[in-house]
Amino acid sequence: MTQVELSPAPRRFGETSRSDAWWAQPLAVFSGLSAFVVYSTWAAFQGTHYHFGPYLSPFYSPELFGDSPHALFGPKPGLWPSWLPFSPALLILWIPAGFRTTCYYYRGAYYKSFWADPVACAVGEPRKSYLGENSLPLILQNVHRYFLYLALVFLLVLAHDVWKALWFADAAGKMTFGIGVGTLVLAVNVVLLGGYTIGCHSLRHLVGGGLDEISCAPTCANAWRCVSCLNRRHMLWAWMSLFWVGFSDVYVRLCALGVWHDLRIV
Repeated sequence: MTQVELSPAPRRFGETSRSDAWWAQPLAVFSGLSAFVVYSTWAAFQGTHYHFGPYLSPFYSPELFGDSPHALFGPKPGLWPSWLPFSPALLILWIPAGFRTTCYYYRGAYYKSFWADPVACAVGEPRKSYLGENSLPLILQNVHRYFLYLALVFLLVLAHDVWKALWFADAAGKMTFGIGVGTLVLAVNVVLLGGYTIGCHSLRHLVGGGLDEISCAPTCANAWRCVSCLNRRHMLWAWMSLFWVGFSDVYVRLCALGVWHDLRIV
């Protein structure tokens, strides 16, 4: 008897037998990431209201050149072209943006929500072929490990910003120790960014992935377990840190505009 092999017809885009709200998660991710990209782009181009007293927005830290007391190398260079927009954030924001864009979790998230590749399990895709990350431009995603090294340096810079946020100028201009709500906002930002960054898949491989027997290297084994513990909730850390870094900029900006008044706790 002749056997005929039947292959199922490919699904059209969005076609599925699923009865659940499969579109809800991609839509939520699309909305959340889009809102952050729009706000952070707007905030980066402002170039004003990004500092208040000892507080510096994490979107602008480290401030290499600028008009605030936090600028490391003084005001905008005189050689800066007049036709080119200037903002201290544009000089450094590409590093955390590159780290998140190439993050293993975010890649899966925005591939589904923005490109529908795939939009969801057992749901028809808008394309017939899959090229993966073996060719341009997506092969550039492999630079994630190098953005990790820069992101770890940024953590130290932001931690130093929290230290600076503990010192306030009194009426005589003398620096005195204190804690304001803004200090706590910036401190929580470092904690959440630290949980996200240190839980990175690339760091997990860096501290323990190159060993055949990790038990033979107790220090690496403990570091690997620590990173793995954070990595188990990598998605949660990613979203909490994304929200809080945006909120940190909002808090400093509204204080600088006089909309919010920073409460001194100590």
